[in-house]
Amino acid sequence: DIPLGRPVVLIVDDTPDNLAMLSSALVAAGYAVLVALDGASALERIARLTPDVILLDAIMPGMDGFETCEQIKRNDLYKHIPVIFMTALADTQHVVQGFRVGGIDYVTKPIRPDEVVARIAAHVRRAASQRHADIVLELNSRAAVIATAQGEVHWHSALAPQRLAHFYG
Repeated sequence: DIPLGRPVVLIVDDTPDNLAMLSSALVAAGYAVLVALDGASALERIARLTPDVILLDAIMPGMDGFETCEQIKRNDLYKHIPVIFMTALADTQHVVQGFRVGGIDYVTKPIRPDEVVARIAAHVRRAASQRHADIVLELNSRAAVIATAQGEVHWHSALAPQRLAHFYG
């Protein structure tokens, strides 16, 4: 059960101790947490509930984090989700690969929970703002009206008056 109104973080890591430590820190900070031990399980979890942010281990057996991120970003339903890589691989090649496949940030192991919580908060805020801006831009390219139940118009897109003119003209 995911509590309503709480941002959802999916943590993907093949090390149970990391999952436990991060889950505890995130729950204490007010997040709802989903966990997965591998890339395939992560994709299954995302298909059932779209998280607000994904914390993804780069190196895992089977499908690694880079491939998992590529698959997430290929799907239009999920490509907006910020992915933060967790890795002990701090060399430039791996950091660049994480960004190249769609990651938005990375943290190095050993994990510092306070830093991870702060980064997640920043990315959740930014992603929510971006989603709102995308919705407004999409509405503005269509004939859209936002009105009260009594019919009082609070906002309309630029196309709405001309499209509605033939009904009320």
